[in-house]
Amino acid sequence: MRRLHVLAVTPEVFPLVKTGGLADVAGALPLALRELEIDTTTLVPGYPAVMAALTGAEEVRAEPALFGGPARLLRATAGGLDLLVLDAPHLFARFGNPYLGPDGRDWPDNAMRFAALGWMAAMVAAGGVVGIAPDILHAHDWQAGLAPVYLRYQDGSHQDGPHQDGPHRGGRHRGGRRPGTVITVHNLAFQGIFPAELLSALGLPPESFGIDGVEYYGSIGFLKGGLALSDRITTVSPSYAAEILTPDGAMGLVGLLRTRAGVLHGILNGIDDTIWNPAADRLIASAFSVTRLNRRARNKAELQDRFGLTAGPDTLLLGVISRLTAQKGLDLLLADIGILAELGMQLALLGSGERAMEAGFQAAAAAHPGHIGCIIGYDEALAHLIQAGADALLVPSRFEPCGLTQLCALHYGAIPVVSRVGGLADTVIDANEAALTAGSATGIQFSPVTADGLGGALRRTAALWRDQAAWRKMQRNAMKHDVSWRRPAARYAALYRDLVRERTA
Repeated sequence: MRRLHVLAVTPEVFPLVKTGGLADVAGALPLALRELEIDTTTLVPGYPAVMAALTGAEEVRAEPALFGGPARLLRATAGGLDLLVLDAPHLFARFGNPYLGPDGRDWPDNAMRFAALGWMAAMVAAGGVVGIAPDILHAHDWQAGLAPVYLRYQDGSHQDGPHQDGPHRGGRHRGGRRPGTVITVHNLAFQGIFPAELLSALGLPPESFGIDGVEYYGSIGFLKGGLALSDRITTVSPSYAAEILTPDGAMGLVGLLRTRAGVLHGILNGIDDTIWNPAADRLIASAFSVTRLNRRARNKAELQDRFGLTAGPDTLLLGVISRLTAQKGLDLLLADIGILAELGMQLALLGSGERAMEAGFQAAAAAHPGHIGCIIGYDEALAHLIQAGADALLVPSRFEPCGLTQLCALHYGAIPVVSRVGGLADTVIDANEAALTAGSATGIQFSPVTADGLGGALRRTAALWRDQAAWRKMQRNAMKHDVSWRRPAARYAALYRDLVRERTA
């Protein structure tokens, strides 16, 4: 079995730049694939944080005028990853959020910024860098969605964009077949929609603007183009793969996705269990394991102290680590604050997002001192402490492609309380009567995803907490559950190899 080479294209990658779970996936999957005879080179934009982390950077290509300015492609390593970095200061030399300006709105040139990423990916995939000949081009989310599009369509004739030595029309790989293409949808709600008038500026030929190309209800859809033109589509859980084939879940793409259902695969995410390892985690107050659960108590005490909560090992402490948005269902939790008080629960919340929701949780913390603590923002070390110290972790999402927070919670013995959607439904075994009798429960699911539904789940959680023997059993089940990348990586490896066999048959 020969080694394969994958060119992964992503707008963020842990530990270099992260806004969400996509970065964790992009950082961990290549490491898991190495053990399966698959090497990955990851192409990422040259944000300031990425540039600062590079070691041994070597320029492998220069572009005098790439979408408005000069650019270089650098080959380097960082964070244990083999990287290609698109160093285009006019597009990426901006501090802060990779996608949003200081005013909290999308950068006005996001179309050009991520078209440049996709074009460079297609150029590399088409053999434009000596020594790199990928078998697979794997694009992640809308920001990389044009990579398979350029590989299929680009004739390289557009000025101030892709050049004449860019990807060939028809996507033929220099010296042989073009690589197979895969696109992973991490969240279909974010699609990269831009005005149709940008088609020429993006270096896309007129024929690409059609139902089988980038056209999306009269606009240009970066993700839509990738979904239409990639050889394989994956989502980050089996249930989410099924949900996006429904009118409600497809976000306007139900016709396309149903047409392409034969190449759609739902593959659960994993977590890097070397970073997320309670037995060796240096970011928490006390390391612990499934056989040494008593050591977990110190983390709870530390968490209560950090959030200004009343000390007490017997009080049920709920944790939240989340973007504060309607998708994540945190407005439902705000509506149920009275139930938390009624049941005598504590809440430690870490997150940021919609201003009204941030203000709502800050007001709740002020109204319930010692019982509700709220920290607006994100802190990686504090996220680890919440997983290690909370008794239960709330994830009441209205939809959730996979979710990584509940996987970390399982591994750290923080019982997940989740809505029955997407990857949450696929990863948590509900503590219903049958599962409790069989001794297989790992958490609590609820449906419908309403304030009443979440309220019922909170009452179930409180009842289970009172039965400490059952609770400990759930904790042990959860911590023994395999949430690593081993099985998901094997599925990706099989998908890659099947695609290579198909294309070389």
